[in-house]
Amino acid sequence: AELPKSGQNDVAVLDICSSWISHLPKNYSAGRIAGLGMNEQELKANDALTEYTVRDLNVDPTLPYEDNSFDAVLNAVSVDYMTKPLQLFREIERVLKPGGMAIMSFSNRCFPTKAISVWTQTGDPDHVLIVGSYFHYSGGFESP
Repeated sequence: AELPKSGQNDVAVLDICSSWISHLPKNYSAGRIAGLGMNEQELKANDALTEYTVRDLNVDPTLPYEDNSFDAVLNAVSVDYMTKPLQLFREIERVLKPGGMAIMSFSNRCFPTKAISVWTQTGDPDHVLIVGSYFHYSGGFESP
């Protein structure tokens, strides 16, 4: 799976758990690149974003966007911190346009004091299964 091509004004991308650094390819552009994160100063500093919303998804896992709003929803190296993953993944599915894609990336590094316990007690192959189970049990997602 790939992101929609850069430079398309009719494309909308949502970066959840966004921060001051964009994880999109360098010079990627779209008509709408929304960031949702916890720190307003960091979100303001992210030049890739066309808009941003401040929200702690562990407190409120709802996404403040209309149904079928985004072609892609991204989460770079933060899925291991989500304490309400099924609710969040249901929201991701809700805001995706039909045929849209959700992309979750993660690594074998994390802040152990912030990651959920099942993440810190398991290894890399298990992490793939954990995130896969979020997609599966939240419902509505198609197999890649």
